[in-house]
This record gives sequence, C-alpha cells and structure tokens, in this order.
Amino acid sequence: MKALKVNKARLWDSLMEMAKIGATDKGGCCRLALTDLDKQGRDLYIRWAEEAGCTVKIDQVGNIMATRPGEDMSLPPVGTGSHLDTQPTGGKFDGVFGVLSGLEVVRSLNDHGIKTRHPIEISVWTNEEGSRFAPAMMGSGVVSGRFTLQEILDKVDVEGKRLGDELERIGYAGETPVTGRQYHAFFETHIEQGPYLEAEGKTIGVVTGGQGQRWYDVELTGQESHAGTTPMHLRTDALTCSAELILAVQSIAQQHKPGCGTVGFMQVGPNSRNTIPGKVTLSVDLRHPDDAALSDMDAQLQETVARLTQETGVKIELKPIWYYAPIPFAPQCIEAVRTAAAALGYSHMDIIAGAGHDACYVSDFAPTSMVFTPCLNGISHNEIESTTAEECEAGCSVLLNAMLQMAEVVAIEGVDAPQVLQKVSQL
Repeated sequence: MKALKVNKARLWDSLMEMAKIGATDKGGCCRLALTDLDKQGRDLYIRWAEEAGCTVKIDQVGNIMATRPGEDMSLPPVGTGSHLDTQPTGGKFDGVFGVLSGLEVVRSLNDHGIKTRHPIEISVWTNEEGSRFAPAMMGSGVVSGRFTLQEILDKVDVEGKRLGDELERIGYAGETPVTGRQYHAFFETHIEQGPYLEAEGKTIGVVTGGQGQRWYDVELTGQESHAGTTPMHLRTDALTCSAELILAVQSIAQQHKPGCGTVGFMQVGPNSRNTIPGKVTLSVDLRHPDDAALSDMDAQLQETVARLTQETGVKIELKPIWYYAPIPFAPQCIEAVRTAAAALGYSHMDIIAGAGHDACYVSDFAPTSMVFTPCLNGISHNEIESTTAEECEAGCSVLLNAMLQMAEVVAIEGVDAPQVLQKVSQL
C-alpha cells in the first residue's frame, strides 16, 4: 500500500469553518479558553467527530477525547490532537490545525475502509495558550501530573473568574477521571510558529524535542506622586524601573543564544498622565533548549532584580509560576514521522520546538513526537498568521501515515487478508 494522502479540500474547509468562530476584523481568531466562543468551537468539533464515528468523552478539566474504535479496545490508543483556544489576537491555525488534522486522519481512514488494531484518539486539550488563565498547557499538564486538578480548577483570570466555574458555565466540566491516561504513541501536528522551515525550503519539520521554559509574574512597587511637583532625584518610579528590567531580560537572552526572553504583559497603576507610576505588574518568559543555560538565565534575572531593588528603591517581587525542562521526544515516534515524510516524498529536517505544546507534557507518560509545517514568515500568535492548503495537506498526510505505522492496519475494506499484509508491508 502506497503512503496515503488526506483530503486537502475537506481539511481546509474544516479549518475555514472553525475560523468563523471568533473571527476578527484582521482575519484572525479570538477564542479565549472557556469563553462562549470556545464553547462554540468545542461544540462544532464534537459534532464533526461524532459524525465521523467517534465516541466522545470529556474529563474533569474539560479535555475532549474522541475515539475511533480499534480491533482490540483493550490496547492503548494511538493519539493525536492539540487545542482550540487562541490568543486574544490569534490566527486561524495555531492549535486548531492539530485538532482538525486528527479529525481528518479519522475521516481518511473511514474513506479507505481501514481498520487498525489500536484505537485512534483525538484530544482537545484545555487552555493550552495560557492567555486567559495562567499557566499554559493546563489540560495536558493535569493529565501528566505536572499540576493537580484542584489547583487548576481554582485558577482565576484577570477578572477574578474561576476556571472550574467557567468549565461548569459552558458545560464542559466532565466526569472522566484525569488520571490513568495511556497512549501507545502520541503525535501532535502544528504550524512551526517560526521561520526555520521556510528559510530552509523544507515541507516538514521532524520535531525531536521541546525547549525548556520559565515563566514569572513580576510586581514592582514604588511610590505614586505628583508628576509636576516631585523632583527627579526624589522619585521612586515603578515604571522606569520596569523599563530597566525589560531591557535586562532582552540582554540576558542575547547572552544565551539561541535562548529567548520576552516581556509580553504589563499593567501600570494608577495609569494617570500626571502621576508617577507606583505599581507595575508584568510577565517574564525565558526559554532555552539547554537546561543549564536556562538555569543560568534564571540566576541572572534574580541578580538583576536584586540590583534594581537596591539602586532604585523600588520593591520587586519576582514570582516563578511555571517551569519545565527541555524535553526529548521518543526515538520510535520521531522515526515514524521521518519515515512517513520520506515515503510521501516531502523534504524534511529535524527541528526543536521553540514554543510550548501539549505534546511536551504528554511525553511525560507516552512516546511522543510532533509534525511541523511552515507558516508564512514564521509569524504566529498574530491575526496575519498564514499557511496554505498544500502545507496543511502535507503535515496531515505525514500524521496519517505515522499514526498508521504505530496503530497497525489489520483490515482494509474490500481487500482480503493476504493482500492486506502485502499492502501494509509497503507502507
């Protein structure tokens, strides 16, 4: 049996239909986790999954599991999936491409009348983005044991709304236990969210692991005072101090290439034109593929905070809120992706995942890898995020064939048993 390709038009149409939910004026999507728009996306996906013959369960943290039966339901499934939530000004493909690629795998298996020994399972993980509730990757983090269920249910957003209450409100507080999940293998398909594939002219990224991350919340407390009557040498300006901290984050990252450092969130108080800022709250995001280097970046950040506190008089509270070490993926899953790409004739290269992905937490308890596809100019977390139907088809077709390698084809509709064995051997 030659390597199979998915239905390009059907996959693209599904992506565009989902993109209508939370569509923004600039062509992107805003479906924040556990909002009414997230519920609409989840509802549509479940309808499609059930129409494709899957049974659907929802666990205690709102993760959705859609299962296509295998010949032996006692075996752990071969899994795939990603997330449906987006950034506030997100694109059409981040996360959702991985979910709908899984759905297209099931639809394609149905088209070809293929039966697998292992079940096939598609997951929609809750709050991968971390943009409404921090930290990110909550759903997969609970299943992997990185977080406890209760601590995640008790997280609140900036408006004080509790995650567990929002799950109840939109009808996605499921009863399936979060513990005990197993996979024979797990694959996540995703746009690269970076420029490497495009720059190298490669169609497929064979993801060998994910880089480590450290997230912090930072609160700087100075002294509010009148902007016109307080001389410069007597000011304790929290915003000016925060500017020095932001530049230090950039410098730390530049000293640890290929590490990254980002301040992406900030609130200023009292946020008045003629009042010296007395309080600033901001985020810091440090990343590196080497854990020793990431630890050194952390140490330099701590030293910077101590120095700025002494020099400026501003009180700085640096609170670590999330850490995971660089993660190596499973050799057998990496090889399955590489073999599928080669069988389909797609150019490919090994690559490290620069962003956090649910697959990184799934790798704690299951053999895992990822499939990357290019995105235009490497831009993601942006309404102009773009890819093509052909690039989506390629990534999803690699996913299909990699999953078939692990799920074991046992029957093909209209083909007798000896021919099935012959066709499978050609995969």
